[in-house]
Amino acid sequence: MNAQDLLELAKAKGVMIATAESCTGGMVSAAITDIAGSSAVFDRGFVTYTNAAKMAQLGVRAATLDAHGAVSEEVALEMGQGAITHSDADLAVAITGIAGPGGSEHKPEGRVCFGIATKDRAFAETVEFGALGRAKVRQAATAHALDLLGAELMGGPG
Repeated sequence: MNAQDLLELAKAKGVMIATAESCTGGMVSAAITDIAGSSAVFDRGFVTYTNAAKMAQLGVRAATLDAHGAVSEEVALEMGQGAITHSDADLAVAITGIAGPGGSEHKPEGRVCFGIATKDRAFAETVEFGALGRAKVRQAATAHALDLLGAELMGGPG
């Protein structure tokens, strides 16, 4: 879903949005705020690139980071829930991943974990974009985050 359609849908539903971004470094927030009138539905964005920032700004637990690593659905869930807790938003998307270059056997380049949170529920998913290169992984993750927000506004996953 493009950002313009997302904003129109959020406005029609009276929903405020927040983002919690790591590997995208604010690209989702930028895509949303590029649209005139976005202040009607965009509350704030958190760019939490380090684990310390994830803990300080979003309340991600050290135990979660230690047990699962920053690139995990568990951390994406806590990031999304933290964005809801620390904002005036009704809906938040969280992104944490390995844009590249690099990665490991267990967490390859192109793996991105997403979290969607509302005040009532949250879910996470992992997408393997593959070793597309840093810029393309970040662009793909941004587009997927917008799609997830749109899907949630249209009634939730699945």
